[in-house]
Amino acid sequence: MESERRIDPVNCSVARALSVVGERWSLLIVREALDGARRFGELRARLGIAGNLLSTRLSTLVAAGVMRRVPYQDPGDRHRYEYELTEQGMDLRITLMALLEWGDKYLADPQGPSVVVRHRAAEGDATCEERVRVVLECSAGHTHVPPQSVHRTPGPGARFLEASPRPGDTAQA
Repeated sequence: MESERRIDPVNCSVARALSVVGERWSLLIVREALDGARRFGELRARLGIAGNLLSTRLSTLVAAGVMRRVPYQDPGDRHRYEYELTEQGMDLRITLMALLEWGDKYLADPQGPSVVVRHRAAEGDATCEERVRVVLECSAGHTHVPPQSVHRTPGPGARFLEASPRPGDTAQA
């Protein structure tokens, strides 16, 4: 009997991503940075987070390449750093929007969501201001792919595990 092959769950991009941004404060820091917060004190005030915890999370985000430290100096003050999102960090906007949509659907207050994401048209274009939502699309251009029609297949970096014997299977000598 040919053994079934399963993808090794340890070799997983979701697990790798969660090792960087899976802690609650990390994504909240990214959220605030997407809204323009760059300095330690501003992030601490907006989030109400302890300074030591913020420092640790910022170090993790910098080490992972999600943010970079940019030196600055206010007149009469010592050199400090602000934190700027990298392209990798900016790309988390879609992840945060998907989490926001899920939270709005299942966890919002009875009055509705606390924040609405809207489309700000490019400068010089007509104002749009319509609500924005995350949509699945396949590479063939099919838009609005229903989540239940999506499935995982092995990719080029897949590693496989040999299947464990199922209960009732007998080993052959």
